[in-house]
Amino acid sequence: MSAFDLTTPGGRRRAVLDYLWHDHAYLRLGFSNAHWISHELVRTNQPWPFQLAAWARRGIRTVINLRGGMATSFRALEVDACARHGLELVDFVVASRDVPSAEKVLAARELFETVRYPALMHCKSGADRAGIMAVFYKHFRQGQSIREALSQLSPRYLHVRAGLTGVLDYIFERYLAEAEPTGQSFVDWVQSAAYDPVRLKAEFRAGWWGTQLTERLLRRE
Repeated sequence: MSAFDLTTPGGRRRAVLDYLWHDHAYLRLGFSNAHWISHELVRTNQPWPFQLAAWARRGIRTVINLRGGMATSFRALEVDACARHGLELVDFVVASRDVPSAEKVLAARELFETVRYPALMHCKSGADRAGIMAVFYKHFRQGQSIREALSQLSPRYLHVRAGLTGVLDYIFERYLAEAEPTGQSFVDWVQSAAYDPVRLKAEFRAGWWGTQLTERLLRRE
């Protein structure tokens, strides 16, 4: 349950100030890292309430929150804004430094087949979690090969593969190196014994400079 009460002017002011500072929202006042990846889905960073209002006016029907339902100011403001502007809010928690379970991959496939479009999908920066989910969308919903869809994890979207967030790239690189040449589909691979999230994460090696960039300078979530 949220610790922020938006029913009073003072409570709303406290939520906005907390959002500005603790969620680094001041960086997103004029920058949304927004990219339409199809006619029905746009990926962005964490939107401000006024940005959600603007997206609603542009026809967005669903907001997919990849950060989860935490008791934070960003969550309270987003829930309130979606309710006020008639947007359906869907929580689908994804990690930026872990290998997703097979169940999570299959759930992502199901999400993209059942969500109401047009939809907006966001994490905090719109770079890493939005990136891996965009790969899944392109592969499962639009039928692109993993090799093609992997372009969604790119510096163009501010993704840094040299840091700990590079584990997201590593998942697909392993598939392309080991399973694709045998003709095995990506979804079959993630359901096979070869796909071990714990082992894959342990075998991944992040670059030191990329780690410094994502963890200390950018402070990616």
